[in-house]
Amino acid sequence: MIAVLDLDEGLAALAARGVTLPAGAHDKLAAYLALLAKWNRTYNLTAIREPERMITHHVLDSLAVLPHLPRPTERPGLRVLDVGSGGGVPGLPLAIARPDWHIAVLDSNHKKGAFLQQAIIELGLARVGAVTARVEDYAPASPFDVVISRAFSDLATFVQTSGRHLAADGALVAMKGAYPHEEVAQLPADYRVTASPALAVPGLDAERHLIIMARNA
Repeated sequence: MIAVLDLDEGLAALAARGVTLPAGAHDKLAAYLALLAKWNRTYNLTAIREPERMITHHVLDSLAVLPHLPRPTERPGLRVLDVGSGGGVPGLPLAIARPDWHIAVLDSNHKKGAFLQQAIIELGLARVGAVTARVEDYAPASPFDVVISRAFSDLATFVQTSGRHLAADGALVAMKGAYPHEEVAQLPADYRVTASPALAVPGLDAERHLIIMARNA
Protein backbone atom coordinates (compact mmCIF):
# COMPACT_ATOMS: atom_id res chain seq x y z
CA MET A 1 0.00 0.00 0.00
CA ILE A 2 1.05 3.58 -0.65
CA ALA A 3 0.03 6.56 1.44
CA VAL A 4 -0.30 9.55 -0.85
CA LEU A 5 2.02 12.25 0.49
CA ASP A 6 2.76 15.61 -1.02
CA LEU A 7 6.36 16.77 -1.10
CA ASP A 8 6.01 18.89 2.05
CA GLU A 9 4.65 15.97 4.05
CA GLY A 10 7.29 13.59 2.76
CA LEU A 11 10.19 15.90 3.53
CA ALA A 12 8.76 16.64 7.00
CA ALA A 13 8.61 12.91 7.69
CA LEU A 14 12.24 12.51 6.62
CA ALA A 15 13.26 15.50 8.75
CA ALA A 16 11.69 13.77 11.75
CA ARG A 17 14.03 10.86 11.01
CA GLY A 18 17.10 13.09 10.90
CA VAL A 19 17.37 13.87 7.19
CA THR A 20 18.26 17.56 6.96
CA LEU A 21 18.16 19.55 3.73
CA PRO A 22 19.74 22.89 2.82
CA ALA A 23 17.80 26.05 2.07
CA GLY A 24 16.21 25.94 -1.37
CA ALA A 25 16.19 22.15 -1.59
CA HIS A 26 12.39 21.91 -1.50
CA ASP A 27 11.99 24.14 -4.56
CA LYS A 28 14.69 22.30 -6.48
CA LEU A 29 13.14 18.91 -5.66
CA ALA A 30 9.76 20.21 -6.85
CA ALA A 31 11.38 21.49 -10.05
CA TYR A 32 13.08 18.12 -10.57
CA LEU A 33 9.77 16.29 -10.20
CA ALA A 34 8.08 18.63 -12.68
CA LEU A 35 10.90 18.14 -15.19
CA LEU A 36 10.85 14.36 -14.76
CA ALA A 37 7.07 14.23 -15.30
CA LYS A 38 7.36 16.44 -18.39
CA TRP A 39 10.12 14.42 -20.05
CA ASN A 40 8.55 11.12 -19.02
CA ARG A 41 5.51 11.79 -21.19
CA THR A 42 7.76 11.63 -24.26
CA TYR A 43 10.84 9.63 -23.36
CA ASN A 44 9.56 6.96 -20.94
CA LEU A 45 12.24 7.60 -18.31
CA THR A 46 10.34 5.74 -15.61
CA ALA A 47 7.38 3.36 -15.48
CA ILE A 48 5.87 5.51 -12.74
CA ARG A 49 3.53 8.05 -14.33
CA GLU A 50 1.68 9.62 -11.41
CA PRO A 51 3.46 12.67 -9.92
CA GLU A 52 2.45 11.72 -6.37
CA ARG A 53 4.07 8.29 -6.78
CA MET A 54 7.20 9.93 -8.16
CA ILE A 55 7.47 11.80 -4.85
CA THR A 56 7.46 8.58 -2.83
CA HIS A 57 9.23 6.18 -5.19
CA HIS A 58 11.90 8.52 -6.52
CA VAL A 59 12.55 11.52 -4.28
CA LEU A 60 11.78 10.14 -0.81
CA ASP A 61 13.28 6.74 -1.62
CA SER A 62 16.51 8.45 -2.72
CA LEU A 63 16.73 10.75 0.28
CA ALA A 64 16.05 7.93 2.75
CA VAL A 65 19.58 6.61 2.13
CA LEU A 66 21.25 9.78 3.48
CA PRO A 67 21.55 8.68 7.14
CA HIS A 68 23.64 5.74 5.93
CA LEU A 69 26.06 7.75 3.80
CA PRO A 70 28.91 9.87 5.17
CA ARG A 71 27.77 13.13 6.71
CA PRO A 72 28.98 16.33 5.04
CA THR A 73 31.13 17.14 8.07
CA GLU A 74 32.77 13.70 7.87
CA ARG A 75 33.57 13.70 4.15
CA PRO A 76 33.28 17.17 2.60
CA GLY A 77 33.32 17.11 -1.17
CA LEU A 78 32.30 13.43 -1.29
CA ARG A 79 32.64 11.89 -4.75
CA VAL A 80 29.60 9.80 -5.70
CA LEU A 81 28.85 7.75 -8.84
CA ASP A 82 25.21 6.83 -9.54
CA VAL A 83 25.24 3.79 -11.86
CA GLY A 84 22.21 3.28 -14.11
CA SER A 85 20.74 6.60 -13.05
CA GLY A 86 17.86 6.54 -15.55
CA GLY A 87 15.64 9.44 -14.57
CA GLY A 88 18.26 10.67 -12.10
CA VAL A 89 17.57 8.35 -9.18
CA PRO A 90 19.11 8.50 -6.67
CA GLY A 91 21.81 10.87 -7.93
CA LEU A 92 19.85 14.07 -8.60
CA PRO A 93 17.86 14.12 -5.33
CA LEU A 94 21.13 13.41 -3.49
CA ALA A 95 22.83 16.26 -5.34
CA ILE A 96 20.05 18.65 -4.33
CA ALA A 97 20.25 17.49 -0.72
CA ARG A 98 24.06 17.63 -0.59
CA PRO A 99 25.21 20.41 -2.94
CA ASP A 100 28.83 20.12 -1.78
CA TRP A 101 29.11 16.56 -3.11
CA HIS A 102 30.59 15.85 -6.54
CA ILE A 103 28.20 13.44 -8.26
CA ALA A 104 28.33 11.68 -11.62
CA VAL A 105 25.02 10.31 -12.93
CA LEU A 106 25.67 7.56 -15.47
CA ASP A 107 23.34 5.80 -17.88
CA SER A 108 24.02 4.09 -21.19
CA ASN A 109 20.68 5.16 -22.72
CA HIS A 110 21.09 8.32 -24.82
CA LYS A 111 17.57 9.65 -24.19
CA LYS A 112 18.06 9.26 -20.44
CA GLY A 113 21.48 10.85 -20.75
CA ALA A 114 19.93 13.84 -22.52
CA PHE A 115 17.40 14.21 -19.71
CA LEU A 116 20.11 14.03 -17.06
CA GLN A 117 22.15 16.72 -18.79
CA GLN A 118 19.15 19.01 -19.18
CA ALA A 119 18.08 18.47 -15.56
CA ILE A 120 21.57 19.38 -14.33
CA ILE A 121 21.43 22.62 -16.32
CA GLU A 122 17.89 23.61 -15.34
CA LEU A 123 18.37 22.77 -11.66
CA GLY A 124 21.73 24.55 -11.46
CA LEU A 125 23.61 21.53 -10.12
CA ALA A 126 27.14 22.84 -10.59
CA ARG A 127 28.93 19.82 -9.11
CA VAL A 128 27.02 17.15 -11.03
CA GLY A 129 28.06 15.63 -14.34
CA ALA A 130 26.04 13.42 -16.69
CA VAL A 131 27.80 10.48 -18.35
CA THR A 132 26.23 8.56 -21.24
CA ALA A 133 28.17 5.30 -21.29
CA ARG A 134 28.19 1.72 -20.11
CA VAL A 135 29.73 1.55 -16.66
CA GLU A 136 32.27 -0.96 -17.99
CA ASP A 137 33.50 1.63 -20.52
CA TYR A 138 33.54 4.64 -18.21
CA ALA A 139 36.98 6.07 -17.47
CA PRO A 140 36.74 8.74 -14.74
CA ALA A 141 39.71 10.90 -13.85
CA SER A 142 39.71 9.62 -10.26
CA PRO A 143 37.83 7.01 -8.21
CA PHE A 144 34.71 7.58 -6.13
CA ASP A 145 34.08 7.45 -2.39
CA VAL A 146 30.59 6.01 -2.95
CA VAL A 147 29.26 4.07 -5.93
CA ILE A 148 25.49 3.68 -5.64
CA SER A 149 22.76 2.09 -7.73
CA ARG A 150 19.07 1.35 -7.62
CA ALA A 151 17.62 -1.53 -9.63
CA PHE A 152 20.75 -1.70 -11.79
CA SER A 153 21.67 -5.37 -11.45
CA ASP A 154 22.25 -8.20 -9.01
CA LEU A 155 24.96 -7.56 -6.42
CA ALA A 156 27.65 -9.70 -8.06
CA THR A 157 27.22 -7.91 -11.39
CA PHE A 158 27.22 -4.54 -9.65
CA VAL A 159 30.50 -5.38 -7.92
CA GLN A 160 32.10 -6.76 -11.08
CA THR A 161 31.13 -3.84 -13.33
CA SER A 162 31.32 -0.92 -10.91
CA GLY A 163 33.88 -1.89 -8.27
CA ARG A 164 36.72 -0.66 -10.50
CA HIS A 165 35.50 2.91 -9.94
CA LEU A 166 35.67 2.68 -6.14
CA ALA A 167 38.34 4.34 -4.01
CA ALA A 168 40.32 1.99 -1.78
CA ASP A 169 38.33 2.97 1.31
CA GLY A 170 35.06 3.57 -0.53
CA ALA A 171 31.66 1.89 -0.35
CA LEU A 172 29.47 0.22 -2.94
CA VAL A 173 25.82 0.87 -2.05
CA ALA A 174 22.93 -1.05 -3.63
CA MET A 175 19.32 0.02 -3.04
CA LYS A 176 17.15 -3.09 -2.79
CA GLY A 177 13.68 -4.18 -1.74
CA ALA A 178 13.57 -7.30 0.41
CA TYR A 179 16.92 -8.40 1.79
CA PRO A 180 18.62 -10.27 -1.13
CA HIS A 181 19.98 -13.35 0.68
CA GLU A 182 20.87 -15.26 -2.49
CA GLU A 183 22.64 -12.29 -4.07
CA VAL A 184 24.69 -11.69 -0.94
CA ALA A 185 25.71 -15.35 -0.90
CA GLN A 186 26.98 -15.02 -4.49
CA LEU A 187 29.19 -11.98 -3.88
CA PRO A 188 32.79 -12.35 -5.09
CA ALA A 189 35.23 -13.28 -2.35
CA ASP A 190 37.06 -9.95 -2.57
CA TYR A 191 34.01 -8.00 -1.34
CA ARG A 192 32.06 -8.12 1.90
CA VAL A 193 28.81 -6.63 3.20
CA THR A 194 29.57 -4.07 5.91
CA ALA A 195 25.97 -3.05 6.68
CA SER A 196 22.46 -3.81 5.47
CA PRO A 197 20.09 -1.31 7.10
CA ALA A 198 16.36 -1.41 6.48
CA LEU A 199 15.00 1.87 5.13
CA ALA A 200 11.76 3.53 6.18
CA VAL A 201 10.52 5.51 3.19
CA PRO A 202 7.62 7.85 4.04
CA GLY A 203 4.45 6.79 2.27
CA LEU A 204 5.86 3.47 1.07
CA ASP A 205 4.66 0.34 2.85
CA ALA A 206 7.20 -2.02 1.34
CA GLU A 207 10.52 -3.54 2.32
CA ARG A 208 13.55 -1.43 1.40
CA HIS A 209 17.16 -2.24 2.25
CA LEU A 210 20.57 -0.84 1.57
CA ILE A 211 23.35 -3.31 0.95
CA ILE A 212 26.62 -1.54 1.73
CA MET A 213 29.76 -3.31 0.57
CA ALA A 214 33.49 -2.75 0.77
CA ARG A 215 36.54 -4.30 -0.84
CA ASN A 216 38.43 -6.75 1.35
CA ALA A 217 41.91 -5.66 2.31
